[in-house]
Amino acid sequence: MSGAPYASYDGKEFYRSRNWLIGDGEVGGKAKGVAFAVETLQSSPLKDQVRFPEITYVLTTEAFNDFMVRNNLEPIVRGAQTFEEIERAFEAASFPNSLRDTLTSILSDIRTPIAVRSSSVLEDDLAYSFAGKYSTRFFGNSGDKEYGLHRFERAIKLVYASTFNPSAKEYRRKHGIKLAQERMAVIIQPIVGKVREELYYPELAGVAFSKVYRRPSPRVKKDDGLLRLCFGLGTKAVARANAKVFYLSFLGLKVEGSKTSDVIAHAQDEFDYIDMKKGFFSTRKIDLALDHIKSHHKNASAFLELSDGEMFYWLHGATDVNGLRPVMTFSGFPRRFSRFFVRIRSLLKVMEERAGLPVDLEFTYDTEDDHLALVQMRPLATFEEWENVEIPKVSQERIVLRGNRMISNGKLTGIRHLVFVAPELYMSSGDYFQVARAIGEINAKLSGERYILVGPGRWGSTNPLLGVPVTYGEISGCGCIVELSVPSAGIMPELSYGSHFFLDLDTDKILYLPIFCGEEGNIYNVEWLNSHPFISERHGAVRIYEGSFGVYLNGEQEVGIVVDET
Repeated sequence: MSGAPYASYDGKEFYRSRNWLIGDGEVGGKAKGVAFAVETLQSSPLKDQVRFPEITYVLTTEAFNDFMVRNNLEPIVRGAQTFEEIERAFEAASFPNSLRDTLTSILSDIRTPIAVRSSSVLEDDLAYSFAGKYSTRFFGNSGDKEYGLHRFERAIKLVYASTFNPSAKEYRRKHGIKLAQERMAVIIQPIVGKVREELYYPELAGVAFSKVYRRPSPRVKKDDGLLRLCFGLGTKAVARANAKVFYLSFLGLKVEGSKTSDVIAHAQDEFDYIDMKKGFFSTRKIDLALDHIKSHHKNASAFLELSDGEMFYWLHGATDVNGLRPVMTFSGFPRRFSRFFVRIRSLLKVMEERAGLPVDLEFTYDTEDDHLALVQMRPLATFEEWENVEIPKVSQERIVLRGNRMISNGKLTGIRHLVFVAPELYMSSGDYFQVARAIGEINAKLSGERYILVGPGRWGSTNPLLGVPVTYGEISGCGCIVELSVPSAGIMPELSYGSHFFLDLDTDKILYLPIFCGEEGNIYNVEWLNSHPFISERHGAVRIYEGSFGVYLNGEQEVGIVVDET
């Protein structure tokens, strides 16, 4: 990929020519991607069909370097015991008056809420994906000017501080990247969206990928790509939260299953927005926003339905909604907005061809205006599948785990440790974050060794009721992640390829296996787990099994197993 046109592209002149460049340093990965996308579409038939944020300012790495030196932050970064110490020091630091004047001017230029995004030199690199490792901060940009400047400065400082957060540090360590190689730039953009009853957000937002490296079915074509779509700000599309996934070669595929209960369990249940009255990023439950959505989104029935738990009803068909809950099914979206999918396919194709490599796009879409806005573009991390993996014939009692959905080809043998979080103990303990820290300690102890990690629901979830809330740095050494469903607690694996979590799996070549306990073709061998010796020294819900384990995943047969080969 080093010979790809994108690799040799330098977006600095793009920003300089528009007077959007602040400082004379480097612009970083995200800024490069935005510039490349804009210039690519200027000579494309899609020029008038895709929009961009009206302004994208870039605070170059020169400002970051000056900030570090001016406030003598290097000793603090090197000596701090916790990341919170670093954040506090960065917040207390100051910018020169000349830069504060520039930021004041920017606040006058941008009349909407603002996104301050990291754009580090290594971020979105061709070889490594730092997606999700650094910070993006949002603020309302309303009210008192001095307070607005304070919020603006704080957002930039916290993005700067995120250069040294534990996940980023661990990612650099794992991939042999020295801190001296990293420098942080920042991009400043108006958030694309509209004000609706003092809530500011785009109607729909998401991420799109020109390749599908982990196919849930052989019917999905690798080269046709996918998108992950949510209502409101796109934060739900990139996090380990529920969002709707469309495989562009098979729009009707429901990887979550067709049963009403499965669709509800995997549907987006809350959305993010900017509270214009308070000026802060906020979240609201879909259940509590039904009247708001019906009042302000005339095409809401394309993505929202009502359900009694047994079946779905048309949004505007029920006269009595008592006992019915709104569910973000997106069931009518492909039929009513087929032009959106045509445009996304074309956009992915153009960007991939011009860049010379697979791409990852972030976008917003308004159904009423038919406005598609491209917010970010970056290289897509690649995942090399095994050509074919033979599933070994072993006795039933030696199969520890077996799944038959979201399987990609892969194989691991000779694994010495299986780390297991017992679902019942995890849920009953309430010590969710202590469990996560215990996993981090085990990960550090097993440093340099690949292991199998098994637990309830979604690893890395921000909601501990949906899965163990670990960070990247706490599971960076594992070779295979297994997610177990716990139907009684409403905990399900997260099948949605496209989140930052899955991009990490691709970059680090980590295998993934979801297990749907109780479903045909799935095995959760509780007898094996309870009868074999284990170590449990850091938390009662966490067990370490020693032996020799193998992982075999066959995407064509849609079978994956974890086997005791001791």
